[in-house]
Amino acid sequence: MGAGKRGLVTVAVTVVCAVTVLAAPGTAFAAPTPTPTPSASATPVTNKDLEAVRTQLDALYHDAAVATDQYNAAEEAADQQSAAIVALAKKIVKGQEKLAELKQRAGAAAAAQYRSGGLPDEAQLMLSDDPEDFLNGAGRVLQGQRATKGLLAEMTRTQEDLEQYAEDASSQWNKLEANRKAKAAAKKKVKKQIAAAEELESKLEKEEKERLARLEQQAAYKAQTAWLDSGILAEIDGKASTQGKKAVEYATSQIGKPYEWGAEGPGSYDCSGLTSQAWASAGQPIPRTSQEQWKQLKKIDIKDMRPGDLIIYNSDASHVAMYLGDGAIVHAPRPGRTVTIAGAGSMPILAVVRPDA
Repeated sequence: MGAGKRGLVTVAVTVVCAVTVLAAPGTAFAAPTPTPTPSASATPVTNKDLEAVRTQLDALYHDAAVATDQYNAAEEAADQQSAAIVALAKKIVKGQEKLAELKQRAGAAAAAQYRSGGLPDEAQLMLSDDPEDFLNGAGRVLQGQRATKGLLAEMTRTQEDLEQYAEDASSQWNKLEANRKAKAAAKKKVKKQIAAAEELESKLEKEEKERLARLEQQAAYKAQTAWLDSGILAEIDGKASTQGKKAVEYATSQIGKPYEWGAEGPGSYDCSGLTSQAWASAGQPIPRTSQEQWKQLKKIDIKDMRPGDLIIYNSDASHVAMYLGDGAIVHAPRPGRTVTIAGAGSMPILAVVRPDA
């Protein structure tokens, strides 16, 4: 691991890594303190019991993350539909104003024809004292008729446009209402899953919570070690782009801020809120949710990964983190946690995507 790669990680990252997560070069992660066996006098909650609790908590927070993505997607879609409805409303107003003007002009043309008496051209020629004046007038009448015909055609087109705008606005409104309902349902599910997880954790004693935390660290360490033992880190030597460096700088400067579902800063974040805002700060807007980041951004082979790239986790793309280099990521883990450093291989990797590809 070269010094150049480590230089991308801020002082805050280095301190956190040195104390809690990252170890010296060659090991990448330090093993957490083994969970002590409970004494005979302690409440008989075994490590197996706590492991079952950990598995249940992971499932609850995973479902909360999925629902959070659904909430964020519905919110983003609703915002876009609201903007579309406003734009269509402006077009309808302009179209109505144009139609009123066209009707006024058409009415004036019809009145002019009425004043001419509606006589046939032959009769007007016979009544005219000056045939040349009549011919000039007949030319103007013909032009007027053509202009009136053009006005009527334009009125028809404008009326058709107004009908289409109204139809589009109605469609967008129906989608908006559907997304509002989806957003409300997702919000309800998020709160339900988090409440269930918090209730489960509240039943643990302080010592049991500490042991549970150590079990979580051990599980993450085991997964990270297996990932590093594959030799993958030796193949990763990509250097961050200029935008990537800015995104990393933003993300690492948020370390310590709390996770909050649906949040995208500046005081708190969910996982995709952190990554989307980090890249927005680098001048590269990306999709809001981890699932859309996975779907829309360019896929990169893990061995080609460089700082600033995003790692998508879990088979359903329900979590995302930013790669920092040296096998580390920065991410907003879950409710009750803060933006922190972790091992890139501590969770099941689905894909790596590059925002500035």
